[in-house]
Amino acid sequence: MAGHDFIAEYKDLETQMSDPALHADMARSRKVGRRYSELTPIVNGLNEKAQLEGDIEAAQELAEEDQSFADEVVALKARLAEVDEKLTRLLAPRDPNDSRDAIMEIKSGEGGEESALFAKDLFEMYAKYIESRGWSIDVMDSQETDLGGYKSLTFLVKGSSSAEEAPFGVLKFEGGVHRVQRVPVTESQGRIHTSAAGVLVMPDVDDAEVTIDENDLRIDVYRSSGPGGQGVNTTDSAVRITHLPTGTVVSCQNERSQLQNKESAMRMLRARLTTLAEEEAAASASQARKSQVRTVDRSERIRTYNFPENRIADHRINFKAHNLDQVLAGDLQPLIAALQEADLADRLAAATQADSD
Repeated sequence: MAGHDFIAEYKDLETQMSDPALHADMARSRKVGRRYSELTPIVNGLNEKAQLEGDIEAAQELAEEDQSFADEVVALKARLAEVDEKLTRLLAPRDPNDSRDAIMEIKSGEGGEESALFAKDLFEMYAKYIESRGWSIDVMDSQETDLGGYKSLTFLVKGSSSAEEAPFGVLKFEGGVHRVQRVPVTESQGRIHTSAAGVLVMPDVDDAEVTIDENDLRIDVYRSSGPGGQGVNTTDSAVRITHLPTGTVVSCQNERSQLQNKESAMRMLRARLTTLAEEEAAASASQARKSQVRTVDRSERIRTYNFPENRIADHRINFKAHNLDQVLAGDLQPLIAALQEADLADRLAAATQADSD
């Protein structure tokens, strides 16, 4: 799409957003708002590029008569190169879900109680990182263990309207198996153990965008339970939904009422079915998408957290750093930035290949 096409679409979206009728349709309003947010940095870049090109032309004409303007030409061209690079990144083919909020699921795997404790560590790491980005978390479902770990935990990450990046586009690289090497609190002999926890990252989609036939659902209600399976609620407010055609099962027990739990469970189901449909439709999905696994197995790991060496390693991009303590404290950005760079290089290479074919 040419630059003027983006600008025309952007102006049309501005017109739509000023129409009160748009806000009466929440699904359409969210869709328009997401596209507007996507285009804002692109249009700003295109406008700055046009301004710089005009300034350069004017400065070059002045430099022919007065050499003092030559330095200004150099500075303007340097800034134009920066803007061009940013536009290249913004205009590279991308996942249409990148502008959405994210639903993340963390599950304990091999390692028993130690794996559940590591799942809690991962959640706390993400929570600190998410807070640093100005985003927010809403825990949708959790199953705790006796020692305070998590058998499973599902939470919604909501973005900020002022941020250029949305949660899914950033956090999708976290999908996969995370392996930990450390001395467990449950180990009396001081031996290093290896265990794993799995992370699944899904786009949060609107109900109007996913058609789910009520006849395809089996909905069960049950009593909420706490650590060790003990009941913590005297009413059957927890909800489990099974999507019969795919066998997908989601559950929610963290809300106060059965209705709220059903709404959260349906939100989780929409995200799961969207992810499943996209995976089936795109066998040649990106590396980031392929890395998301539903079975927690140490052999399918994307990252290792080595506590004795204070080392973190991401096996997809050969990233290694000896600052595990800082990463667990929420300093994930250098690692995520490296994953984004690798993903951008892959997308640009794919686009170049497609143009040459």
